Amino acid sequence: MPKIIQGDNLQVLPDLPDATFPLIYIDPPFNTGKRQRRTTLKTQSDVTGDRVGFGGKRYRSTAVGSISFADVFDDFLAFIEPRLVHAHRLLTDDGAFFLHIDYREAHYCKLLLDAIFGRHCFMNELVWAYDYGGRSKRRWSAKHDTIFWYAKNPKRYTFNFDAMDRIPYMAPRLVTPEKAARGKTPTDVWWQTIVPTAGKERTGYPTQKPIKILERIVKVHSRPGETVLDFFAGSGTTGEAAARHDRDFLLVDDNPEAIAVMRQRLAFADPEVVVHKP
Repeated sequence: MPKIIQGDNLQVLPDLPDATFPLIYIDPPFNTGKRQRRTTLKTQSDVTGDRVGFGGKRYRSTAVGSISFADVFDDFLAFIEPRLVHAHRLLTDDGAFFLHIDYREAHYCKLLLDAIFGRHCFMNELVWAYDYGGRSKRRWSAKHDTIFWYAKNPKRYTFNFDAMDRIPYMAPRLVTPEKAARGKTPTDVWWQTIVPTAGKERTGYPTQKPIKILERIVKVHSRPGETVLDFFAGSGTTGEAAARHDRDFLLVDDNPEAIAVMRQRLAFADPEVVVHKP
């Protein structure tokens, strides 16, 4: 049964039994050193408005809500290490673990994961690349995140190749029409735009990740009927990807604003929502 738990994941995780989940994905705070905030705007046509849209049409915007969380840690590794230890404990023998992080802490996390899972259990460093937002004039603009994939058992893990989505060939005329129509399989670099600001997918939660990224992970690395765990659930993208592909989910977050977003977003899956009591 799909479930959402409001609570500190370091208090929730010890209550979960060993070897329970075949797929765990987490997208923890990136330790950016600042408060992450997302303000939701309502716009309406107004010739004296503060925003200019397509064709020069002007709009007036009004803030209707704001969601935020602190993303500052004095010792990020001390924060994340015990949670990674629990992730390893909670994986089934054929399970897969995915850590979504950025350049600030990725190299430190890789060393931690090698120590906890074993270097031989490292399967892929996936790069989510996007091309959106401002450009630096002082350094190469950072336009990618890193997703580390570790297997609990590198000799026995789920990889549903036939469930993998296909992407267009960049030079379709160089392959047969059949191949061009089918598309090619992705590599370890995933080009995918961020969640559009005005898109239907947008929940208003800061650092929301595109559902296509999570759908790819869920479809390839789990089976229908299995339960996916995300204990930094945020906007609930993992839960939606799981539910829309016939998987159950367990989502954990201690931010009441995140719980409110997930309640609304995942209402179609009718999850049980509980508050963890230590």
